[in-house]
Amino acid sequence: MRKFLKWLGISVTAAVLLVGGYYAYSIYHFTNQISVASGQDSKFKPQTQTPSNVQPVDVSLPPEWDGTERVNILLLGGDSRGEDSGRSDSVMVASVDPVTKKATLMSILRDTYVKIPGHGQSRLNAAFSYGGPDLTRQTVSDLLGIPIQYYVYTDFNGFIALVDSVGGIDLDVEKDMHYTSKADKHQFDIDLKKGMQHMDGKTALQYVRFRHDATSDFTRTERQRKFITELGSKIQSTSSLIKLPSILNSISPYIETNLSTTEMLQLASLGFNIDAKTVAKQQIPPNELVRGETIKGAQVLGVDERKLKRFIQNLFEQENKPVTTTVEAAATTNDTP
Repeated sequence: MRKFLKWLGISVTAAVLLVGGYYAYSIYHFTNQISVASGQDSKFKPQTQTPSNVQPVDVSLPPEWDGTERVNILLLGGDSRGEDSGRSDSVMVASVDPVTKKATLMSILRDTYVKIPGHGQSRLNAAFSYGGPDLTRQTVSDLLGIPIQYYVYTDFNGFIALVDSVGGIDLDVEKDMHYTSKADKHQFDIDLKKGMQHMDGKTALQYVRFRHDATSDFTRTERQRKFITELGSKIQSTSSLIKLPSILNSISPYIETNLSTTEMLQLASLGFNIDAKTVAKQQIPPNELVRGETIKGAQVLGVDERKLKRFIQNLFEQENKPVTTTVEAAATTNDTP
């Protein structure tokens, strides 16, 4: 019996080490595959020529993050169709305070009229075609008045692979959604019915892309924030953690980031300490700061950048305020001087 228990202990220990080693190797291999900081070549090159009278801007080096201050990550979804990867279909910023373990997810309206370093003024999504994720990161950083240290990019295929790899998402679709396009040979047609349903990757892509209603990109970005929150909760689940190596393997061909391996592990650890359901969600610019404008015959969204920067700072300050419970509030009210 002693020998049996001894060998059983050795076998269990060996199995744990093998499984742990497999997980560690999967994570290390994944981070090295997707990171330009690890020596991988970026898949992005400027697709629009810089005007001859404009000096190109070097935005390759992001500000450093020391692990204790708020970290801001640009999340880019690419509208990839065939060999065309020059459009940013969605632009978000995930902002995390590592001290308070609170996070905010901001969707930035892609028609916002902004200053693009080295290229004058244009819609936000033009920054991606001029200079890929790095120029978009710098443009958004200037717009919001905050340092954006990192970016993570994926395309339609990466989004579909991620949703499928976690087993899909259960979501309540708020209304019927229908859209067809001959230009895309109906590859990205949308046909969703109102009500609760289980979404695979292709169905989920339809949901987050739909914008053919009265409020267009405003409600589309709201749906995207809603979906990302549900997806975050699913990724944090035990079932997804068990499948982590296969999840990483399925999405690695479609992701690019400037995070190093060490930074990814550091942020992953931080992320799992944050309940996805508590993440604050915000449209940028907020409705009260948006104004419709026509510039050179094109409809764009104007915003006072000074007011927007002040709004962002207030947003972070409100996020970090302690929550007062009903009991605490009553005690405060009943206190006598």
